[in-house]
Amino acid sequence: MASRQEIGKTVSEKRKALGYTQQRLAELTGIHKVTISEIENGRFTGSFDIFERLLDAVGLQFNVTPKRHELPDWDEIDSLFSEDD
Repeated sequence: MASRQEIGKTVSEKRKALGYTQQRLAELTGIHKVTISEIENGRFTGSFDIFERLLDAVGLQFNVTPKRHELPDWDEIDSLFSEDD
């Protein structure tokens, strides 16, 4: 799953590609401009409803996928646990 920062960056890029300012998007969605800024900067911790409304307005959607656990490559183990010289 994407991080809040990655989601925010994608929303910002899509908004700009559509030619919307944050103020215009706020007017279209009824979501306060400050909230849109928080989302785009990865700091929003509010409701899913707000996220969903904003994503819908810029033509994006959430995708839920199973969480993946990845182990490091065995060749990387030494570098992960090495002490700085």
